[in-house]
Amino acid sequence: MRTLRDHSLSLFFLAIFLTALVGQAIAGHAEYNSNEIAHAQLLHQEPETLSFGRYLVSSSFGQAVMENWQSEYLQFTLFILTTVWLVQRGSPESKKLGEIGTQTDKEQRIGEHATANSPKWARARGIRRWVYSNSLLLVMGAIFFGSWFAHSVTGRSEYNQEQIQHKQEPLTWVQYVGSADFWQTTLQNWQSEFLAVGSMAVLSIYLRQRGSPESKPVGSPHEATGVES
Repeated sequence: MRTLRDHSLSLFFLAIFLTALVGQAIAGHAEYNSNEIAHAQLLHQEPETLSFGRYLVSSSFGQAVMENWQSEYLQFTLFILTTVWLVQRGSPESKKLGEIGTQTDKEQRIGEHATANSPKWARARGIRRWVYSNSLLLVMGAIFFGSWFAHSVTGRSEYNQEQIQHKQEPLTWVQYVGSADFWQTTLQNWQSEFLAVGSMAVLSIYLRQRGSPESKPVGSPHEATGVES
């Protein structure tokens, strides 16, 4: 029980993530087959429906998943990077106003300033220290670019399937990445993530949630910056 308590936050989000993913797959499978049947009836053809297993590995499902993942990881990648240099007075999502930048080795407790409990790579030198010092940004960025690429590949496959059905020329990957179809779905997701992060940074200046580490203590003044519960 103690282990469950100590990891309850990550376990909770893993559980609801898997639940939502399964729900999306079930609903998406039903919608895909429904659309195929309706399209086939219009053309007086046999519908090309998919089994649930085939739908899970289809470009239709892959595109739906990847276009959301890449926008989420872009949000966190940008937030991690911009909060090194940019601040927001009064927001707990911001560093304190005088702490702009990467800070000194002493402040970051790396190299000779590392403690006995510091990670091993925090005491390393050269490239290993640089990699570990930027490891969160590097991994988040890699997941973003990977999911963005997967979105472009699955999106192209889905788009070209419709092109062929309508007896039109399919697009190459480069052509699809430059198309309005790709950027409409991409920017549609990006703008919502940017709005959410910006809203959180500003609303947390004036609003509180007692007990949440994402909020300032209820009694903290509005201008208090970089202060969390």
